[in-house]
Amino acid sequence: MKNTFGNSVAITLFGESHGEYIGAVLDGLAPGISVDKKYIEHMLTLRRPDGKISTPRKEKDEFRIVSGVINDKTTGTPLTILIPNENTKSGDYAQLKTIPRPSHADYTAQCKYHGYQDSRGGGHFSGRITAALVAAGAICKKALEEKGISIGTHVKKCGGVSDRDFCDFSKDICALNKKTFAVLDENCEEAMKNSILQAAKEGDSVGGILETAVTGIPAGVGEPWFDSAESLISHMMFSIPAVKGIEFGAGFAFADMKGSCANDPIKIENGKIVTETNNNAGINGGITNSMPLIFRTVIKPTPTIFKPQNTVDFLDMSETVIEPKGRHDPAIVHRARIVQDAATAIVLCDMLAMRYGTDWLKGSE
Repeated sequence: MKNTFGNSVAITLFGESHGEYIGAVLDGLAPGISVDKKYIEHMLTLRRPDGKISTPRKEKDEFRIVSGVINDKTTGTPLTILIPNENTKSGDYAQLKTIPRPSHADYTAQCKYHGYQDSRGGGHFSGRITAALVAAGAICKKALEEKGISIGTHVKKCGGVSDRDFCDFSKDICALNKKTFAVLDENCEEAMKNSILQAAKEGDSVGGILETAVTGIPAGVGEPWFDSAESLISHMMFSIPAVKGIEFGAGFAFADMKGSCANDPIKIENGKIVTETNNNAGINGGITNSMPLIFRTVIKPTPTIFKPQNTVDFLDMSETVIEPKGRHDPAIVHRARIVQDAATAIVLCDMLAMRYGTDWLKGSE
């Protein structure tokens, strides 16, 4: 099992949904980076369940940084974060040892780990592990902000309701980073929540689309082929549970465009080279061009639903029906947006450290 991502700045995730702890190790951070615990707490708060549109499972997420930080500054050695699991109900998952839930990792985990995996609450495959990702990502996100790089994600679509596009990037990103339910058009929030609640009443779930914007990225970051900006970001995004697709800029809309519309004309504005449009999402040839980086991911509906579903018992190779128990989200898209922010921050820190060296991430004194 490989649980590490990154070349220069790397993250390792560990723990299980119902284990004693979950956590993360960040390695490769420069010494002297500020670690703001209040900032980490804020990002973890944005990941927590939100009323009836989320799981009833409530965790305090009282994290501890047990290495790599002294006097609120990184030491340059591996930084380890621990988050305890306290509100678990493992009995709800007893049947999952041999009866896999459709569209979950229960069966594939059995194939890979031969019954030795922790199946309680989804074990290491659980979205619960994203709390550790968010805590680590908060450190990276804050470090990027100190360098003038801002990240913001909103729920672009959920339950058939679409939010508006980014307009004033600075203002929009600032507003999103304060919101529990991150939409740009305030009128969309209630409609999206109503769609989620309706699905919950029916014992069902809904998915959605997340859109992320990054500003302040300098031109020249990324590689032409296998480590292109799109490749590395996509690699990280597909590590987030439930992400099933990604597109950059105009994305799949390019299929219906002509080159005369798809191309981004280049001009000089206030002494800087910019593009008139941004269909290519701030990336050309796998390398950033300093325009805002824009990408969207699709989040599938939460696979645990409270309806009978066909499955099998692989112990005796018989077909059966499962109706899951437990505490589950009718939608996770609104909680996943801060996970996407955190994941984006981590991969960008790695890319920037590879381009400029790890010390570049250290803010000015």
